[in-house]
Amino acid sequence: MKQVIRAIGAGMLALGMLGTAGVARADDKVTLGVAIPTADHGFTGGIVWWANKAKADLEKAHPDLKVIVKTAANAPEQANQLQDLVTVNKINALVIFPYESASLTQPVAQVKKKGVYVTVVDRGLTDTSAQDAYVAGDNTAFGKIPAEYLAKALDGKGNIVALRGIPTTLDNERWTAFTGVLKNYPEIKILDGKYANWNRDDAFKVMQDYLTRFKHIDAVWAADDDMAVGVIKAIDQARRNDIKIVFGGAGSKGMVKNVMDGAPMIKADVSYSPKFIYDAIKLTAEARLKGDKLPATTIIPSVLITKENAQQFYFPDSPF
Repeated sequence: MKQVIRAIGAGMLALGMLGTAGVARADDKVTLGVAIPTADHGFTGGIVWWANKAKADLEKAHPDLKVIVKTAANAPEQANQLQDLVTVNKINALVIFPYESASLTQPVAQVKKKGVYVTVVDRGLTDTSAQDAYVAGDNTAFGKIPAEYLAKALDGKGNIVALRGIPTTLDNERWTAFTGVLKNYPEIKILDGKYANWNRDDAFKVMQDYLTRFKHIDAVWAADDDMAVGVIKAIDQARRNDIKIVFGGAGSKGMVKNVMDGAPMIKADVSYSPKFIYDAIKLTAEARLKGDKLPATTIIPSVLITKENAQQFYFPDSPF
């Protein structure tokens, strides 16, 4: 069974109790490569911001640590960057948020074969033997929490439309969790659930279609805060007043601020912050500096964000 750490604090306390991974000794300097996608939408913008913040914070705190951050616009570019990180930068640890799962699996495996300690973040590889550790948000909770909230808010009955991300195992896990909860509420009907690609413009178009086809909608699950922005724009443009709740996801600063301010349709959100790249870099760097390894799997909990706790999830300096 995979070892799952349910809180970062607990994960860090556990590190000192784990055995060495063989690549770095406690007296070695650590050169850690970070490979991430470019900031092509809000969430990846947050990934880039948190990765660079981790570099600044950790290099200041640890003189024996060097962090090199590389961003890639596509999978081939990221694969080439991995080769450079090994041959030019001489990294002995890697934290990678793969641009794609399948096409990056072999390049990452080649890095690991060179003796580099590998932590994969969020988008899992197709072969887990290519990694030493995996860090991600809780995708099951990401789908379960909104479903439970909407079921309660609608008093167990009503019409819901949903906007999914892109066809991935990650999205499937969220969708399965969401629909699994609502199976317990026979008077709640999911009218449709289409992909909107975690994109504002695509979400706007999908929501326009829903508004044309369905004359009464009680709530919307837009499984991403960027998509929720497009959804709200479509609702406002159509001047519909039947929709009471739009539930997004990931805890973007804009949506969290809406929750804090009591925006009419934005009552709550669920956390899935790009900050987990910061946590993954910090956990990996500090483990390798001590010659330790991470648990095989570390899951960052997803949490319901409401007006009562929103302040602790609000990061105004982040682009996301």
